[in-house]
Amino acid sequence: MRDPGPAVPDDVTGDELDRAAKSDLKTLPKDLATDVARHLVMAGRLIDEDADLAYQHSLAARRRAARVGIVREACGLAAYRAGLWSVALSELRTARRLMGQEAYLPIMADAERGLGRPERALDLARSDEARRLPQAEAIEMRIVESGTRRDLGQYSAAVLALQIPELKDERLRPWSARLFYAYADALAEADREEEAAHWFARAAAADREGETDAAERHADLEGLDIIDGDIDGDEV
Repeated sequence: MRDPGPAVPDDVTGDELDRAAKSDLKTLPKDLATDVARHLVMAGRLIDEDADLAYQHSLAARRRAARVGIVREACGLAAYRAGLWSVALSELRTARRLMGQEAYLPIMADAERGLGRPERALDLARSDEARRLPQAEAIEMRIVESGTRRDLGQYSAAVLALQIPELKDERLRPWSARLFYAYADALAEADREEEAAHWFARAAAADREGETDAAERHADLEGLDIIDGDIDGDEV
């Protein structure tokens, strides 16, 4: 008997999936497609707050539809967020083969980094496929490459990896906060604290959702205190 997997709330119908995801499930019988879709919806909802449970939902979908690319993608992404690096690599390689997409490369490189295999991460970052990535994914790959260089103690190279045109873009983009933060972090590791403070400040200004600790890092470098959301100078 198939493991039913974690419970799915009754109000989750599967129609919440986007059109492309639902299209991938059309090869399945209708009732099975609905069952799989409901688990995928739950995986997507939970991935930021409970990656382990999101992974269990993705496994439930995988047990029902292992040959569907979007299912393997969901399983790989949830495994990655749960820190299951080997599983993430295996699932995303399969998704890549089934769907013909390269967008997973930065995540795969970061999983190699998580497994303590920085050279493999750099091989992916320098691959021909990486050169063809769309802009957002190309920037993510640069961030992963910079982190990998830091893992290897190559601090100047970590800074250089992020000196890309998008760093000078005056208009905020979806990737701005992460890019500015990663650059500031690389500068800090390279003992370039004055420049790091500047870029942490820029990252904090770009991070409208409060997803990073850029404001705290900036305050720490500048010797400031953050009180009730405001930054004040240290009392003398």
